[in-house]
Amino acid sequence: MSFAFPGGPGWGRRRRARNGAGCGCAAGQGGYSLAEVAPGSTCRIRRLNGCGPIRQRLLDLGIRPDREVTVVRVAPLLDPIELKVGDSYIVLRRNEAAQVEIVHV
Repeated sequence: MSFAFPGGPGWGRRRRARNGAGCGCAAGQGGYSLAEVAPGSTCRIRRLNGCGPIRQRLLDLGIRPDREVTVVRVAPLLDPIELKVGDSYIVLRRNEAAQVEIVHV
């Protein structure tokens, strides 16, 4: 029976990317992002640039392409952002909102 101890052989060789960083996605490329929209503005989602857990969370919350989103308010220190998607109100961190490419309506 063999055990692998931290720092021993096999440790640190393979690392998973956290929050989509370094996974080869087109993160942050393109036009305007949801993080740049002023409160009270309505926009349409063009596409999601993130991947991995961030992309899955956005999809689970109902943030999908061709959906209209209204920015309700932004916190005083710019994080988080409250959105109205359909009949629901959701809150996103600024780094998550930056993964959503939008078109102004």
